[in-house]
Amino acid sequence: MTKRSAWVVVGLVAMGAAASGQTRADPATLARIRAEGMERSQTLPVFDMLTTTIGPRLTASPAQKRASEWVRDRLASYGLSNARLEPWKFGRGWTLERMTVEMIEPRYLPLIGYADGWSASTPGEIVAAPVFIGGKTPDQIEAIRGQLKGAIVMTQPILSNFVRRDRPQPSDIDYVPNAAAYATSVGRGQATSSGQAPSTSSGQAPGRGQAQAAGRGQAPAAPAAGRGAGGNAQTIQTLLRDAGAGVLLKPSIGEFGTVFVTGRDGGPGAVPSLTLSAEQYNMIARMLEQNLPVKLRVNVQTKYYDEDNGNAYNVIAELPGEDPVLKDEVVMFGAHIDSWHTGVGATDNADGVTTMVEAIRILKAAGVRPRRTIRVALWSGEEQGLLGSRAWVAQHLAGDANRAARDTFSVYFNADNGYGAVYGFYEQNSEPAAELFDRWLQPLKAIGARRNVFEGVGSTDHLSFVEAGVPGFNPIQEYENYDQHTHHTNMDTVERLNPKDLAQAATVLATFVYQAAMSDQRFPRVPPRR
Repeated sequence: MTKRSAWVVVGLVAMGAAASGQTRADPATLARIRAEGMERSQTLPVFDMLTTTIGPRLTASPAQKRASEWVRDRLASYGLSNARLEPWKFGRGWTLERMTVEMIEPRYLPLIGYADGWSASTPGEIVAAPVFIGGKTPDQIEAIRGQLKGAIVMTQPILSNFVRRDRPQPSDIDYVPNAAAYATSVGRGQATSSGQAPSTSSGQAPGRGQAQAAGRGQAPAAPAAGRGAGGNAQTIQTLLRDAGAGVLLKPSIGEFGTVFVTGRDGGPGAVPSLTLSAEQYNMIARMLEQNLPVKLRVNVQTKYYDEDNGNAYNVIAELPGEDPVLKDEVVMFGAHIDSWHTGVGATDNADGVTTMVEAIRILKAAGVRPRRTIRVALWSGEEQGLLGSRAWVAQHLAGDANRAARDTFSVYFNADNGYGAVYGFYEQNSEPAAELFDRWLQPLKAIGARRNVFEGVGSTDHLSFVEAGVPGFNPIQEYENYDQHTHHTNMDTVERLNPKDLAQAATVLATFVYQAAMSDQRFPRVPPRR
């Protein structure tokens, strides 16, 4: 072969590599990433701080700000560039300061229950026989208006349908495509007759659209009355407020003492509200049906926070790119740091935050010098409708004013739905992504990865990027007992996580981010069908 023909071959190979989106990922660096992540993991200090030391991190609460500040400082300690908090307008924060809910007649029983997020306080302790309105129409409730002032009101019928099934596992060999293309409406007061959330063809969570419509600082409220309310839940809520009800009780859609709790800010004059374990709620309702002399004692004291002028915070930090041509392009990855307030937000989503913080540490420790800038983000407001990531995208990526930023934005990787090890990725119906992801995942099967799936998934922060016209993806993780027992519940605790799984997840994410940052080409910009 002549020298000239040899250069022709090299050129053709290079052109082919560029056309297929091949990367300049260095095998030795990939090996260092795997060794650092799997053999020298530092996930536990981050995970323990978020869950055990700080605890639940409701958006705009002092705990959420503390967690964000701690993570910012942690990222800065790794030597990342410009680690910072970026504020965005949310609304007032909230914490539960103390709460008592007990049955004191005809016998004493402490009840399992939690104040809904952003619930108002009761005017001290309320001791009274509960008033049961489950299944009643607005007219029927109006007829007993005189009994409602200051009352403990049980708002829903006896509950017999529960969340009893987790979504299917897409990485299983017998998985039916698109069977898991939903995130359940657990915690939204929307259990179906089968106890399952309905699937959707779009991959958008049935409950998430409501959360987005509910507005800043709000998650959708559960109906004030049950299936007999005939679609008049809001009318009943207004009626109860106007009648001066003392506190509202409703059953959880979980079993065995698992309490699903979310909430919303009802504004001035809102009636305090609690969610009880379904079994105990049902027991009290049956006792009332039998005309037994039931008496409850309820005291809820909460606090609102307006001191920060209604701001919540996203955490942003960067590992600057070094390629003279590509350094202004961005590969981004992130997870939401906020949680609901009853457990400690371990699976939703301290593990995701831990994975991202550890992934960037791995890249630094492995000596990665990325061609593109790598940006990590920890969002707040996800539980209220992806609000933190939407605010960031609106400011930095969306619209005509940010066209140049979109042109230099490569890809976003998220970590949320599910928990534990990463088995693969949802490819968001993108053939170019499928080609890359299948190639990138293959070597990671040695540490527990399984396979990718072509379909998309909804209900979390990557959608904020997809909707702005840039690629965004979420991994496939473990779902066993997630929808039934941990997601938005009092059982979202550290016992659900295995440290080895946290290490594996961080290693997989670090590998994917590295591959994207080193590619000759920007991530394929094919609008995925969702």
